[in-house]
This record gives sequence, structure tokens and C-alpha cells, in this order.
Amino acid sequence: MTKIITIIALFVASVVSAQGQFEQGMGKALQTWKEGKPAEAVAQLERIASVEKTNWLPNYYIAFINTTQAFGEKDKAKMESLLRVAQKAQDICNELAQDNPEVLVMQAMIHTAWIVYDPMTNGQKLSGDVMYILNKAYKIAPENPRVVFQKASFEIGMAQYFGQDTKPMCAQIEKSIELFATFKPETAFHPSWGLDRAQAELKKCK
Repeated sequence: MTKIITIIALFVASVVSAQGQFEQGMGKALQTWKEGKPAEAVAQLERIASVEKTNWLPNYYIAFINTTQAFGEKDKAKMESLLRVAQKAQDICNELAQDNPEVLVMQAMIHTAWIVYDPMTNGQKLSGDVMYILNKAYKIAPENPRVVFQKASFEIGMAQYFGQDTKPMCAQIEKSIELFATFKPETAFHPSWGLDRAQAELKKCK
């Protein structure tokens, strides 16, 4: 009996230790990113992902960091490289967290970055996919601020391209800002970004 209790205690201790290591690693990686060292942060996240094979969060942030960089990259070759790394991580997220609205938004962002990379080639090819993914995410989580914001933001771009009124989408941007005020991520490491982007987008509306 004592042996069983000892085994259980050791198992619980190892689980708690693993959780602690995951949290420490994620905290360190995200802090590294905030310090303006994305490559180092991605390397740290890749190490975490290699251990936490059933947790989608490390790969989510690998995809997010690379996609965010890609949007600001002027060198086409570097942009393509960043997006390919992002999609590789995203593919793992897609398998681990099917129909997760955060993961769906991330996939839509990668597709959007490919449209920015080559609008003439990828605009027609991927715009429908982006809207399908964002509509799917919206059906699952209509109160998720990132879902509402990304959907409205993409629709604004489409409306501007076709010379259509953007007021309905701007109202949705405003709604997303309200949702950010009450949204609570599942853990400290679940996605919580987007408020600053939504506020900046709303300013363009006025």
C-alpha cells in the first residue's frame, strides 16, 4: 500500500513539475519575444513544442510570431520563409486543436499574409478560404474578440477593394473592442492579443 502511495505521489509530483517547467518555458519565450528577439523566442518555443507534443500553444506562438514578422517584412524571400515556417507550426495546431477558434483565426492570418505577399496571384485564390475560415470561427465563438476583429478587418479590406461601404465592418470592430474588455483567456498563455490592433483599425474608420 505504501509503495502504491509513493508511486502516486511521485507521479503527481512529476506532473506538477512538468506543468511548472511548461509555464516557466512559455513565460521565458514570450518575454524574449516582447524584448524584440523573435528568432530566439521561436527557438525556445520549438524546444517546448518538442516536449509538449499534445499542447497546441507552443506551435500557435511559433506561427503567430513568424506571421506577425512576415506582415512587416519587405524582403519577399524572407517573407516567404517566415510564412512557410508559420504554416508548418500551424499544421500541427490544426491537428491538435481542430475547430478551435483561436487556431482558425491564426490560419486565416497566414492566408491573409500570403495575399499581401502576392495580391494578384493569391488574392483570388485565398480570399474565399479566409472568409470560410473566419465565418466558421465566428459560428463557433461569436463572442471571441479576435474572431470578431479579424473577420471585420478582412471584410474592410475586401469592401475597400470593391469600393463598398465599410460602416458595418467598423461597427464590428467597435464590438470587438467591447468584447476585449470582458474576454478572459483560459490560461495566462492562451491568446489575449488584439486590442491595440482593433483600436488602431477603429481610428482608420473615423
